[in-house]
Amino acid sequence: MCSTGDPVPEARYTKPLGIRFVEYVKGSAISYKAHQAIVLIITFFAYLAYHATRKTTSVVKSALDPQSPDVALKSIFFWRREPLQGARNSALGAGWAPFNGPDGTALLGELDVAFLFVYAIGMFFSGHVGDRMDLRIFLTIGMVGTGLFTALYGVGYWASIHLFYYYLIVQMLAGLFQSTGWPSVVAVVGNWFGKKKRGLIMGVWNAHTSLGNITGSVVASVLLKYGWGWSMAIPGFGIVFVGLVLFFFLPVSPDSVGASIDDDDEVSSPRKEGDELGVPLLSASSDHRNAVGFLEAWRIPGVASFSLCLFFSKLVAYTFLYWLPFYISHTAIEGRYLSNEESGNLSTLFDVGGVVGGILAGHISDRLDARAITAASFMYCAIPALFFYRNYGHVSMTLNIVLMLITGMFVNGPYALITTAVSADLGTHSSLKGNSRALATVTAIIDGTGSIGAAVGPLLTGYISTSSWSAVFTMLMGAALVAGLLLTKLVMAEVASKIQGARTHEAPRPTPSDLEV
Repeated sequence: MCSTGDPVPEARYTKPLGIRFVEYVKGSAISYKAHQAIVLIITFFAYLAYHATRKTTSVVKSALDPQSPDVALKSIFFWRREPLQGARNSALGAGWAPFNGPDGTALLGELDVAFLFVYAIGMFFSGHVGDRMDLRIFLTIGMVGTGLFTALYGVGYWASIHLFYYYLIVQMLAGLFQSTGWPSVVAVVGNWFGKKKRGLIMGVWNAHTSLGNITGSVVASVLLKYGWGWSMAIPGFGIVFVGLVLFFFLPVSPDSVGASIDDDDEVSSPRKEGDELGVPLLSASSDHRNAVGFLEAWRIPGVASFSLCLFFSKLVAYTFLYWLPFYISHTAIEGRYLSNEESGNLSTLFDVGGVVGGILAGHISDRLDARAITAASFMYCAIPALFFYRNYGHVSMTLNIVLMLITGMFVNGPYALITTAVSADLGTHSSLKGNSRALATVTAIIDGTGSIGAAVGPLLTGYISTSSWSAVFTMLMGAALVAGLLLTKLVMAEVASKIQGARTHEAPRPTPSDLEV
């Protein structure tokens, strides 16, 4: 099946120590498919760990700021507000200065926006650096740094630190190291897998985002009763451990480990001449041309449209990521306020819906050969889902769960599609004339722009929620509408292509990147 190729000069590749050890014990080289399995597993758990550490702050919010104004209950739908006020405060505890004061909610929003703005800015630089250095080392540094500063946030609990700027600086540095993750893992996976069924494969693989959120929520919620510091420290240690595993076992690309595919291998490969579907997403190690510049990547057709769409899509998704447990804990469901742990656990269902949405969006876009139509349709469907969750989620626990799952599916579906399959499409656009050293940069541009929106959403929520949660949901519905409208040009081009293809009895395979002039 698969084997290592002819001897390659040592300067061209260096196998990770873990791979060498496995091959030594096995007595033979690891096959190409085995390398692919290792890549999928390691990158999956690596980014799961990134998101698990990112999610913990949303869970500890309700422990830091339990006495915030009863802003969630000002809607006419919460007619039982007064009798339940004491029950809520009793369940949430005394809080933690300086976040348990009257401006606690706004301070927590400022922490979120500081983290996400640094994350967004760092994303642009990370993509640039990622196309120019060993991604295994780059990821390891990022994961260890993320774990360190996530744990330092928790140290504030044991050290009785009540200085706001301590938490602000720690969150900003955590955001900087977090930015190393996404462009790098997408580029590594792109090195090993071709275009065939890209939407479905990356949709399944992208479940690490939602599963990471679920893991972070559950772990942080369970540990919360021992002290909120543990909810930050344990996930921090976890990502450091995963980062060390990645350092010893991750093969960045086939060329980096001297792997090749034999002629009888069924894996899609660029070595099968004329097989367009086999062209890899990225092959940086074998492409010795200069990496694509930042401005040049912005000019790739389709990058700007999807970047701006993701700005509003992530605004919605990250508002839920950072504020959903807090919102639930401050909202009476069937006349009862949930505890911090119950709120964190219930919020994981949003991410369960997100897993389904990511896979479904990828599969549909593959079947229709229409990324823009799929993404825009999901964003439009998210609008009524948000409306019904806000207005009817409090009626019963069952209805809350159902509406949360549906909302998670439509909100996270296009987010997952754009950050994976669409980014890969655009990173291998025909205008690059075969230059493969662009995927990490393109991915960073798209996700970096989206991350600015991810910063804006939680920031606005921190202030708007002090007046009305209904206003927050109105903002989210407006953002979802704008996200869909930004893809109108690409949607019209895809529809026109489908009509033309039907008329000529052909089956064209347009990609979003080829549709924008």
